Amino acid sequence: MNVTVIGSASATSPDEQALRDLFLHNGPALYTYVLRMLGGDTHRAEDVIQETLMRCWNKRNLVDTEGMAVRPWMFRVARNLVIDQHRTRMARPLEISGDTWLRELGAKADDSEQILSSILVHDALRTLTPAHREALRETFFADRSTQEAATALGVPQGTVKSRVYYALRSLRKALEERGVR
Repeated sequence: MNVTVIGSASATSPDEQALRDLFLHNGPALYTYVLRMLGGDTHRAEDVIQETLMRCWNKRNLVDTEGMAVRPWMFRVARNLVIDQHRTRMARPLEISGDTWLRELGAKADDSEQILSSILVHDALRTLTPAHREALRETFFADRSTQEAATALGVPQGTVKSRVYYALRSLRKALEERGVR
């Protein structure tokens, strides 16, 4: 069975050859334009290009005639298709899209993972010396620079840097002992 795809290299009719030529001439620029509008979603961009070409085929608008340029028309059709897709997605409630329950399920799993992780980190922090815990508390947990932490702790900045370095090294080792990588 020999199947001819519209616009393929084996196209035999003049309309099919015109569609192929239209795609070869305008396809790359149209694809780039649509891809940019869709934020890099290649699958949706290909669908929009295909639908645009199908509308050209249905309208028999395959060549420039009577002062009507096909290229701007194709870009306008593609733009309208992207806008229509966006409006359709925005009008549909999230519950129907199937994404909501996955997000909620992921959030519950993430919460329990986060709780377990914080318990392990808290336990590992207890193994550090008080000086190392204070250095970490002032830099990471209080979100201070090493200079600000040094001022708060009343020690030189180099001491804070050293304590943070050794504290993180000890913390990593303590977490590895608890099975965290």
